Amino acid sequence: MKYLATAGVASRRASEELVRAGRVRVDGEVVSDPARDVDPSAGVTVDEAPVQPPIERLVYAVNKPSGVVSTASDPQRRPTVVSLVPERGTRLYPVGRLDIDTTGLILLTNDGELAHRLTHPRFEVPKTYRAVVADPPIRQPTLRALRAGVELDDGRTAPAHVRRLRPDELEITIHEGRKRQVKRMCASVGHPVRRLERVAFGPLELGELPVGGYRLLTEREVETLTGTPPGKVAAARDPRHTRTSGA
Repeated sequence: MKYLATAGVASRRASEELVRAGRVRVDGEVVSDPARDVDPSAGVTVDEAPVQPPIERLVYAVNKPSGVVSTASDPQRRPTVVSLVPERGTRLYPVGRLDIDTTGLILLTNDGELAHRLTHPRFEVPKTYRAVVADPPIRQPTLRALRAGVELDDGRTAPAHVRRLRPDELEITIHEGRKRQVKRMCASVGHPVRRLERVAFGPLELGELPVGGYRLLTEREVETLTGTPPGKVAAARDPRHTRTSGA
């Protein structure tokens, strides 16, 4: 349900699961259709707790360190990417995931609809990674294979933009969202990944953001990410919105 996602209750997928489980009510009536439109004046509850109307949208860029999980919480009590941003008064959750040992750019938001827009395969938002690999040097046939697409256990990958930066380092841009895709692609051509960093999400680059640091995106950056006007986005020109986390 879009209303729950934009209100920061959960991601779009998780919000649909809440509806299908019968945990959502509108004006006291259990809702069964995740696509139902909701008037902002309606009384919406989840597990009988009132849901506040959609809130000011926040989108953060975070430079995830190794050893941090890309979830809002972790049963094993490992540090989470959400804990790097001490935002109060709204729930943040990651836009997609990075493996625990992968570093670099990840987005956090309280807008489930935006998260869906940036991660659903049909929108083909590109992500760019830099991979340091084993068994150098990387040769031209390997680059051609990665560019054309390689066969994995879940099917052939789409063509990727690939360039060699050093004998043991690649820059790879993909728009699919398969699990551990870059690592599996590199392993399939004989160069297992030793270190992986995401350096861009769509047109947004990691830049000079320090490891463990975060910053609030500007309205223009969010509009550029989605290709559509972002609506109300918190101002990002206050220097207090750019920090280095202690994690």
